[in-house]
Amino acid sequence: MNGPDPELTPELNPDLTADLDTDPALAAAVLEIEEHIAEGGWDQPARLYALVDTAQLVAREPALAAAMGLDAASEEGSLTPVEQDQLAPDRPLESVLEAIAWPTGVAGCAAVVERLVLPPDADAEIPEDRARAEEYAREHPDRQEVRIVAGVTRGGSTYCALRLRAHDDAQSVVGGTDLVPALLELLRSTLDDTEE
Repeated sequence: MNGPDPELTPELNPDLTADLDTDPALAAAVLEIEEHIAEGGWDQPARLYALVDTAQLVAREPALAAAMGLDAASEEGSLTPVEQDQLAPDRPLESVLEAIAWPTGVAGCAAVVERLVLPPDADAEIPEDRARAEEYAREHPDRQEVRIVAGVTRGGSTYCALRLRAHDDAQSVVGGTDLVPALLELLRSTLDDTEE
């Protein structure tokens, strides 16, 4: 598990679970990913997903859609997560995201990462050196392990789902549109319109 990254530290706020700005298709895709990842337990590597419009997937890849049990009528307005190849374990998710540009057929993307979260009063004590900061976080008595699933769409929607290892059940998952702003911004930058 990676140590603290101040840029990717979630801002836990349970009041965001009922955010009125939530894109229901994106929230459903993020929560589907979170549920799937949770089945595999903890200490998993970071993962990256393309989010594709399900109706377009059915139209373009009917055999694949049929194998997945999808049809255009029942899936109108939804997003299907498509997991990408496993990320290199020695390369931080942040540097991977800085090098990615999705093709225009991808409606959005999502990332899964596990992090250590420290209480706010520990911020002043975190060493600047990354290796020492990771060691400090691993040894801090008040650390919390959190799994973050964050997603964005080309339309600008965002959604995050957070699960604490100490409260590892589906009812304790916290969701909201801007729980991890720095990670959402990195994901958003991968969708910037560029020439293919």
